[in-house]
Amino acid sequence: EKILDEKIVNPLNRIEGVGSVALSGVPGRKVYIDVDPRKMEAYNLTIEQIGNVLRAENMNLPAGYIEMGKTDYPLRIQGEFPESDVVKNLVVSSFNGNNVYLKDVAVVNDTIRESKLDTKINGARGMSMFVQKQSGGNTVKVTKDVDNALETLKKDLPQDVKIEKLFDSASFIKGSISNLTETLMWAGIFVVLVVLFFLGRWRATFIIILTIPISLIVAFIYLFITDASINIISLTSLSIAIGMVVDDAIVVLENITKHIERGSRPREAAIYATNEVWLAVIVTTLTVVAVFFPLTFITGLTGVLFKQLGMIVTITIVTSVFAAITLTPTLSALILKWYPIKKDASFWTYDGSIRKWLDWLDHYYERTLRWALRHKTFVTILAVVIFVVSMSLFAVIKTEFFPQADESRITSTIELQTGTRVDQTILTSNRIDSLIKAKYPEVKIISTSTGADDQGGFASIFGAGGTHKITYTLSLVPIEERTKSVFDIVEEMRSDFSKMSEIINFTLSTSDNMGSFGGSTVDVEIYGYDISETNLVAEELAAKIKKIPGTKDVNISRAKSKPELQIVFDQNKMAANSLNTAMVSTAVKNRVDGLTATRLRQFGDEYDVVVRYKKSARSTLTDVENIGISNPMGQVIRLGEIALVKEYWSPPSIERKRKERIVRVAFTPYKRSLTDLQVDVQKAIDETTMPAGVMVQISGAIKEQMDAFMDIAMLMMISLVLVYLIMASQFESLKMPFIIMFSIPFAFSGVAIGLFLTNTALSVISGIGAVMLIGIVVKNAIVLVDFINLMRERGHELYEAIAISGRSRLRPVIMTSATTILGMLPLAMSKGSGSELWSPMGIAVIGGLVFSTLVTLVLVPVVYAIFSKHGERNKNLAIYSEMDFMNGNGDVKK
Repeated sequence: EKILDEKIVNPLNRIEGVGSVALSGVPGRKVYIDVDPRKMEAYNLTIEQIGNVLRAENMNLPAGYIEMGKTDYPLRIQGEFPESDVVKNLVVSSFNGNNVYLKDVAVVNDTIRESKLDTKINGARGMSMFVQKQSGGNTVKVTKDVDNALETLKKDLPQDVKIEKLFDSASFIKGSISNLTETLMWAGIFVVLVVLFFLGRWRATFIIILTIPISLIVAFIYLFITDASINIISLTSLSIAIGMVVDDAIVVLENITKHIERGSRPREAAIYATNEVWLAVIVTTLTVVAVFFPLTFITGLTGVLFKQLGMIVTITIVTSVFAAITLTPTLSALILKWYPIKKDASFWTYDGSIRKWLDWLDHYYERTLRWALRHKTFVTILAVVIFVVSMSLFAVIKTEFFPQADESRITSTIELQTGTRVDQTILTSNRIDSLIKAKYPEVKIISTSTGADDQGGFASIFGAGGTHKITYTLSLVPIEERTKSVFDIVEEMRSDFSKMSEIINFTLSTSDNMGSFGGSTVDVEIYGYDISETNLVAEELAAKIKKIPGTKDVNISRAKSKPELQIVFDQNKMAANSLNTAMVSTAVKNRVDGLTATRLRQFGDEYDVVVRYKKSARSTLTDVENIGISNPMGQVIRLGEIALVKEYWSPPSIERKRKERIVRVAFTPYKRSLTDLQVDVQKAIDETTMPAGVMVQISGAIKEQMDAFMDIAMLMMISLVLVYLIMASQFESLKMPFIIMFSIPFAFSGVAIGLFLTNTALSVISGIGAVMLIGIVVKNAIVLVDFINLMRERGHELYEAIAISGRSRLRPVIMTSATTILGMLPLAMSKGSGSELWSPMGIAVIGGLVFSTLVTLVLVPVVYAIFSKHGERNKNLAIYSEMDFMNGNGDVKK
């Protein structure tokens, strides 16, 4: 312990950013005076007398000053024990005129502290050290500094001492950041290729792509000002935004190029084209902001994830719109050339197959649109059918709170029969160690804690919580170096543990809940004052839950009653022997647990000196009954003469929540939707007869998921209202926003289809992706409807205006959708570290945007035509009515 404190703990505590360093399982030094009770009593001694002698002799006190000549000499009484070996020669009494030495009645053992916690690393004796960073500290930097310090400190340790890193959260964070950085890079490449593909001009592509670094720089400035770090959430936010920041520039530049193709000079084209679309561009951006900015107000665990995401995306999108309506037209006027596209220096002959294909696509879309306008009823009915069928897929899509990430770590708690001695528990632990080593080559480090740390405090968290419990922390090789996922390995281990008869209960988890998002277990909370009644309810519910498909690791939080020896005093017999409860209790504790008499000081450290009965004199019920207690008259009274020692079952510790007694039945969901499990668990609760005063409710992952989904639903409603109000202010109409919002339901249809086809669960992450779509999908519809209105203002007939606008806006709609989709594609397809968390969002956005774009291009013009025809009919009726009124006719002819 001294070596670890001086060589490891103290240097690590001095590292900037380290909050605390805690040790567990450290073999601390202690001096035990193991007394033979028969010899002690033969010399008329007691434990207390021996302790008093040790305390009295182990002194180092100042005794004043002596004046000798011209000098004052301090006088000091030096009686401290220099080492433990001198203690055995201490005179503790005299008997028949002879000195009685401590070695005559006891054995002095200078050894390590006895503990009921056994810690092993890969089968070898070890200890655990937990280094925690300060709040707000940089995890990666602190971990790197600690690693560097340990490499230096290793050189000063004994050769047989080895340090193995079991887990550090920085590894997962660095892996995730590296993966997201690669995702961000690929997203940028895809966006560039899409723009170049559709525009075919290097100059135009450069103008649009310039929006990306400008927006990213502003985002980094925000991170710097707010003293935020580049982390998983900020990089994910940039990955989401990178496909959208070019949307506004695409709309502006595409319109500028059309004017140039029609013969306008670049400067004139930049002015007129920007004036045509700038308002629509701002409004489309505001609709996106209306979705992302409310994310900053989410509270709880969900808010931790999405506050920064909402702010970063909002800032980058707002920056991009300013760049689109100022920088894009300026650069277009300066660097775009006034000649046909085919003469531009492109890396392919753009007038060839690509341009022909795009022209064919424009023509085919116009024909499809004209057909849809002639068959509005059929198109509308077909859209409704598609929507209903696609939304029904949500019934078969499983749900979860947060996706579980493969962090290359497994934690397990194994419980044997209550009361099992720690040495027997260690034997079982050794068997499990051998099984894991033989069957699971993916496991790199096995850390085992058997029993409990009787010292308590912070270090006790490393113990299993009782002599009958074992805690495992398994570190796996990186995910790239194994063929099995951590979840597959857990299931195999679950099967192996179930076959071991000595294991009463066990849990397996892919994290230690010290940094992962959300809980992985579901709790059924049982409230009630009567312990026996709540225990019966808990056992009945646990039995029913075990039969529900998709439940694993079912366990009850309240420990079972454990055996203990209780001493019941006979007050009359104690009084007859001049004893009382306090005197006897203290005497028994001193003889069994030990009396800390003094402390041995060596090399600046202090170690307890404990006097107690030797182990062979305190191992059986008879030994306890034979404990001798001296009364005030010096008589030795046996414990069995004044008390009865019986075996009882002690009640468990009582947990409280909101001042009420509570017991939990917890289980781990497995391959089933949390929503389906909630229905089955609630049914089991309803079928259970509850005693009076007992209340049961579901908590844990299900409760957290319900709360999060309620937040998402509320966020969705707020976003819909804000988007509608923004569009209503632009169009100065309540009808136009209603037409545009017909694209939103089909975004949710696309989410359902995407999740279903990829077998992805509906979680908080994919739910936020669905909310994001509200602002994204209406952008295309706004651009389309705004251009239709413009064409109608220029005198085109309704259907002709729709057809012209559709053909004109097809490419920018496809381009903006493609950049967002391909920008999200690396996020959705990523298989690296941490990808499990954010991949569902990419899948949801891609599915929703693909489906919604296809529907928007057909359905929104059809709905526009339906409402416009209805509006024109009402307008004509109003005109005819006014004319008849002016002519004096009372009836309106229809």
